[in-house]
Amino acid sequence: MAWPIAEVARMSGVTARTLRHYDEVGLLPPAWIGTNGHRYYEESQLLRLQQILVLRALGLGLSEIGRVLAAQIDELEALRGHHRRLLAERDRLEALAGTVARTITELEQSGKDGRPMTGIHRPENLFEGVRRDMYGESLRDFPELAGEVGRRTSAMSEAEIQAGHRERTAQMIRLAELLASGAPADADPVQAEVDAQYRALTGLRAVPADEYRAIGRSCVENDQWRTAYEAIAPGLAAYQRDAIEAYVTARLS
Repeated sequence: MAWPIAEVARMSGVTARTLRHYDEVGLLPPAWIGTNGHRYYEESQLLRLQQILVLRALGLGLSEIGRVLAAQIDELEALRGHHRRLLAERDRLEALAGTVARTITELEQSGKDGRPMTGIHRPENLFEGVRRDMYGESLRDFPELAGEVGRRTSAMSEAEIQAGHRERTAQMIRLAELLASGAPADADPVQAEVDAQYRALTGLRAVPADEYRAIGRSCVENDQWRTAYEAIAPGLAAYQRDAIEAYVTARLS
């Protein structure tokens, strides 16, 4: 049995344009193309599409997915491997959801007691479920900066790496608190957080305005980065992007 591209798009939730792009890059050729020029897919292509979507959900780029699929010999074993990775990701997200739930409880209690809601001074378990390597992964579209981060990290002690990891997560949570308070992206407290982020980056190497603006867009466009932000608070990825855009316009342009 074969399905036309429109039906495959409907079943999978992937647009026909994306399916055509997968064909153009050699990732998912159709089973055959009809005399009308329409693409048709059979069961083997649907299974391959499932693997592509699973790997995309795990944060892999198309070139990485191509290498993974090209290296596969046993399709069943490959699916078992994808299943193991999905279970591991499920466990991580469950841990992260528990972390955010505890944070919400702490923030609610802080509001009742009148204690300051400063995320940086919370206990260590605040950071459970937030993978330390997600920050390096999120910079994969900026190879020079990612390389510098990797070089600096290799020279750091485990305690220093953990401290940096905690501070980055704390920054995300402080931004989430500002978002929840209704502060606009260009408000002074928000811009102060973005300025701290920018200074941390420029401590590694010069980051021009266009590159920092592109980093801001990646908060929404990079799957893993967006997932990390949205796990802390819905809308946080776009809020960070807009805050960086306001910062670049006001201070770097």
